[in-house]
Amino acid sequence: MGEILTLDALAERVAAWKAAGKTVAFANGHFDLLHVGHLRYLQASRAEADALIVAVNDDDSVARLKGPGRPIVPAAERAELLAALKPVDSVVVFSGDSPAPLLARLQPDVHCKGPDYGTPERVPEHATVKAYGGRTALVGDPKDHATTDLIAKVRSLPGR
Repeated sequence: MGEILTLDALAERVAAWKAAGKTVAFANGHFDLLHVGHLRYLQASRAEADALIVAVNDDDSVARLKGPGRPIVPAAERAELLAALKPVDSVVVFSGDSPAPLLARLQPDVHCKGPDYGTPERVPEHATVKAYGGRTALVGDPKDHATTDLIAKVRSLPGR
């Protein structure tokens, strides 16, 4: 089972992994109702390296980026669920709308994003990752699963 860590503790963990010769992958997102698309993204991210960090947007960030009524699940609970998944080694909750500051500090070997970006160069944090010598990988299924769609489906059920 993975651990939920502060950024400082995670930075120490990453340094220890790298000192031991391990490679580190980094995935991030809202993960506001876990679904199979999330799991496949995390499995594919973990396949890119020896260890996987998952950075989860905090509640304020999700509300700004996704709108009223979001998140459905609080950040602490989203982090706990993610940490329990087999592919995940460590989870960190972050504030702000971009993981770029975390990437710059932790310098994982690979930043994993979904294939909906089309090319690694279109990932917003690509320049940050490239600047420290890391790489950006597009992994996981096509974006056929979305929390927004899942919420809409539940809201449309009879008796709601």
